[in-house]
Amino acid sequence: MKVTVEYPVGGPDHDPALLTTKGVIAVAQAADRLGYDAIAFTEHPAPSAKWLTHGGHDTLDLTAALSFCAGVTERIRLMSYLLVVPYHNAFAMAKALTTIDLLSDGRLTVVAGAGYLRSEFLALGVDMEERNARFDEALDLARQLWSGGPEGVTFEGQHFRGVGVAQVPGPVQAGGPPILIGGNSALARRRAARHQGWSPLVVPEAIAKTSRTAALTLDLLPQQIVEVRAETARIQGPGARPTIQVQGPHAGVMRGGISDAEHREHVAHLAEIGVDSMVLQLPCGSVEDAIRGLECYAEEHRA
Repeated sequence: MKVTVEYPVGGPDHDPALLTTKGVIAVAQAADRLGYDAIAFTEHPAPSAKWLTHGGHDTLDLTAALSFCAGVTERIRLMSYLLVVPYHNAFAMAKALTTIDLLSDGRLTVVAGAGYLRSEFLALGVDMEERNARFDEALDLARQLWSGGPEGVTFEGQHFRGVGVAQVPGPVQAGGPPILIGGNSALARRRAARHQGWSPLVVPEAIAKTSRTAALTLDLLPQQIVEVRAETARIQGPGARPTIQVQGPHAGVMRGGISDAEHREHVAHLAEIGVDSMVLQLPCGSVEDAIRGLECYAEEHRA
């Protein structure tokens, strides 16, 4: 089972040192050294104070943080978890992601979502009602730019237009970085089948309402994985196998409260139903706590 560690984001119980130069370097390099598969940052460029005081969290700029980590790590993959695609101009987004892929020697993985914070859409000047159309159009355009040559790409869409736009240099990964689709909805699963995978949240109804996504339980997950894999094979061919990455009830295992035996059983169950990777959250009380959590988990579960 692959493990992605989600970088600690700002909040009342988070040590501010985690969001400093020394803190990010220390944690990223520890995750790299200890063999974790990916380190992830999330995106909230303009959260409202109301949301922040009602369970939200501050963040670093996603592309800047991933580019920074590219320069201080050697092996670990760099992941947007997740990139809110409708917030961005598609041409600029594709260039930013290409830059991360280049500076990391091809270690970027994109987890993409449509967004849910109405106040953030307002602050960024983006019509929230258009988010799904912008999402699909932006990813289609990004793929064309990543696969295009120096002659450029001409694109005439509802939201994005360009004539002979060349993205040079292109990404290291042929055709661009892999894209996993975040979200629990049927629409997210249909999108996942057209890209490289699906990254849902296993959350009960109460938490699902907070993040404005569909509730998803471990009982429902196996059938939905089967559906995504079947639809991927139909669209991309029988040899295509989407990556399934899940964040679920054991995401906070490094923070305590879950026994090693219970966690091993949970991981075995995820593997049995077809999950390839899981997202874990780091301890956030201090830089030392985050590194200690990485070390203890690696010793107990990553050998």
